[in-house]
Amino acid sequence: MRALCWNGVNDLRVETVPDPTILNPRDAILRVSMSTTCGSDLHFIDGYLPSMREGDVIGHEFMGVIEEVGPEVTKVKKGDRVVVPSFIACDQCWYCHRELYSLCDNTNPKPELQEPLLGYPTAGIYGYTHAFGGYAGGHAEYVRVPFADTDCFHAPEGLPDEQVLFLSDAAPTGFMGADFCDIKGGETVAVWGCGGVGLMAQRSAYLLGAGRVIGIDRYPERLRMAREHCGAETIDYTAVENVVDTLKEMTGGRGPDACIDAVGMEAHGTGVQYAYDRVKQTLRLETDRAQALREAIMACRKGGIVSVVGVYGLTDKFPMGVVLNKGLTVRAAQQHGQKYLPRLLDHAAKGELDPSFLATHTMPLEEGPRGYEMFKTKEDGCVRSVFIP
Repeated sequence: MRALCWNGVNDLRVETVPDPTILNPRDAILRVSMSTTCGSDLHFIDGYLPSMREGDVIGHEFMGVIEEVGPEVTKVKKGDRVVVPSFIACDQCWYCHRELYSLCDNTNPKPELQEPLLGYPTAGIYGYTHAFGGYAGGHAEYVRVPFADTDCFHAPEGLPDEQVLFLSDAAPTGFMGADFCDIKGGETVAVWGCGGVGLMAQRSAYLLGAGRVIGIDRYPERLRMAREHCGAETIDYTAVENVVDTLKEMTGGRGPDACIDAVGMEAHGTGVQYAYDRVKQTLRLETDRAQALREAIMACRKGGIVSVVGVYGLTDKFPMGVVLNKGLTVRAAQQHGQKYLPRLLDHAAKGELDPSFLATHTMPLEEGPRGYEMFKTKEDGCVRSVFIP
């Protein structure tokens, strides 16, 4: 089959690789209908996340049709159209029973690669370094889905693939970020980043009852999407002197009730702190440019919540004193997609959530390297490149 493979830093190629096969009785083989880029992919493409190997098939956000199932699979069958969360969960361990699916104890076969850094292994994820299991990704014609009964969710009839696709990762990650904000009704939520996850966090905050949502970015087309598709107010951080002061002015001096960082380790910014981060990251003295995270902590009101769904590695100058003295709650995780997908599918079926506008550029899988370059450089207003095998 054809698949998009990592062959070194900023070196992606579409190659012919072996077809996946059933390895365990609870596996399924999925014929991929669509897959899409994700900002967290750029971290290993740019060389900031280790343990990639030449020839690895990448991609963790995809959907498709079941082609084959193992003998112990009971909930899906050949021909079912399904969407698959990016993290792989067993639904049997202590963490899965508490709906902490991205922390599953049983789906990362290479825990020794994570334990020195994290202390404990997380769940496995498709196409995302060997530290996260070394699973083949979904930018391919076919992909093996372990624990298919847990990790395949039926796509409602009538919903187009473009609407279902982003329920794999962008929508549940954004929804989780908003869910972490403990929204009771009427709160002001600020979201750093108007990419796929940030836009889904903004829409999700309103679904959960926020009274006001503010999106922060620098690209005019993304800020326009935040306003038109998510109903958010917006801040172009390159057009204001200070984002924190601007948010204070917009909230009567108090600050947002909750702040969501949907940017992660390759944040763009302005000023001396950003230049400092660029130098240290280039020299590999740290992996993260954490300007968005620091701003979120500084901007959040006293006693508020900072929700982190951007991907990070090793962050320098984390303002722990601000967290302590302002009494902030910090919540962070990789997405627990299996927890949120049933609700998101219901919202989509009712017409309350349609993330298909994220698909700004659709192309054949063979153009995958070009699609990632457009996505990385934001060429032609690219928010997400979508690949069709």
